[in-house]
Amino acid sequence: MAAKRDYYEVLGVEKSADAEAIKKAYRKLAMKYHPDRNQGDKEAEEKFKEASEAYEVLSDESKRRMYDQYGHDGMKNAFGGGGFNFDRDFTHGADLNDILNQFFGGGFGGGFGFGGGGRRRDPNAPQRGEDTEMRIRLSFEDALFGIQKDIRIHAAVSCPDCNGSGAEAGSKRATCKHCGGSGVVQQRGGFFGMFQQTCPVCQGSGSVIEKPCRKCRGDGKIASDETVTVTVPAGIADGMSVRVAGKGNAGDNNGPRGDLYLRCSVAESELFEREGQDLILRLSVSPVLLALGGEIPVETPNGTGTLKIKPGTQNGSVQRLRGQGVCAIGRHPAGDLHIVLIAETPQSLTKDQLKLLEQLREAESEKTFPTRTKQQKAAKAFAERRAKKA
Repeated sequence: MAAKRDYYEVLGVEKSADAEAIKKAYRKLAMKYHPDRNQGDKEAEEKFKEASEAYEVLSDESKRRMYDQYGHDGMKNAFGGGGFNFDRDFTHGADLNDILNQFFGGGFGGGFGFGGGGRRRDPNAPQRGEDTEMRIRLSFEDALFGIQKDIRIHAAVSCPDCNGSGAEAGSKRATCKHCGGSGVVQQRGGFFGMFQQTCPVCQGSGSVIEKPCRKCRGDGKIASDETVTVTVPAGIADGMSVRVAGKGNAGDNNGPRGDLYLRCSVAESELFEREGQDLILRLSVSPVLLALGGEIPVETPNGTGTLKIKPGTQNGSVQRLRGQGVCAIGRHPAGDLHIVLIAETPQSLTKDQLKLLEQLREAESEKTFPTRTKQQKAAKAFAERRAKKA
C-alpha cells in the first residue's frame, strides 16, 4: 500500500501558507479533478478526494495544528472509521459550491457524491452539522496520567418542536418565488458572463416555510447546554485536541451533529519539563554527593526510584532513565526521563561545616580540580602573549 502523501505536498503549498493560499490551491485542484469534469476517470476521482482531505485538515485551525505536530498519526481520530470519507467528513461544501458555481455556472452540480455524474446534493436532505471547538484546562498530572472529566458544552441542537424542519406542525412549504423553485438564481458578471449562485431567499432549498416554528423561529435549531463525560487519554500534550463525536452543532433539516474538539491547555509542572514524549528533571544535589558518589531518591511518573551517582560526577551531568517519560500515545512510544544533576551551593552553614570546608580548601591540589588547573594555565599563557603584544 502506497504511503499517504503529505497534505502540503498534495495541495502544492508551503507549510507557512496562509488560509487564502490554501483555499486557492484547493480551488485549482478541485476544478481540475472534479468527478463531473472527469466522468469515469478513477484516478482523477482519487486525486479529488485526496485534495479534499488535505483541504479539510489544513483549512481547519485545530486539525492543522494537530497535523503539523504529529503528522498523519495525529489525524487518526479526526475522521470516522476507515479514514476520510468525502460525503461524511468534508465540511466545506459551501466553499466547493462557490468554486464550481463561480467558474462553471453551476454546471457541475456541486459535486457531492461520486459515480453519479453531475448530481446535486438535495438541499432539503439532512446536512451534517458544523464541528465546534472549545478549550479545556488540564493540570500537568491530568495530561500525564489521563482523566475523565465532565464538561459543560454549548451547542445548537435540532428543535424538538418541529423536529428540525423549522416549520410549525401541519405547515407546508411553498415554492420560492425568487428562484421559481430551482434553488439558484442567474447572475451577470465575472469572466464567463453568466453564472449561478445559491438563491439568497430560500438558501438553495427551492421552497420557503409558510409558518415558521415558534420555538426556533424557522431555524430548525435551538441553543442547548449539556454535560458530557470526556476521556482525556494519558500523554496528551498542550495544544492537542480530543475529539468527541456527535457533540458539535446540529445540521440543517434535522441533520446529524458535527463533532466537538476539545483543545487542551496543560499547566506547567513545578517538577518536570516536557519535550515531546520526554521529561526533564533538573535535580538539585549536594556538591559532596557529586564528589563522593552515592544514591538519591528520584520521582518518576511510574513511582519513586533510586538514582545511583558515581564518584566525581560533574555538575550538569545528565542521566537518562529509559521509558520513564510520558506514556505512549497513538503510535508514539513512551519517552525517557532525563535527569540533569545541578550542584547547589550550600547555605546557612554551621561553624563546624565552615571549618571543614576551610580544611578542604587548604588541602586542594592541582589534581583536585584538573579542569580549573588547566584553565588557569591557559589564562596565564594568554596573559604572557598579550604582554608581548603591548
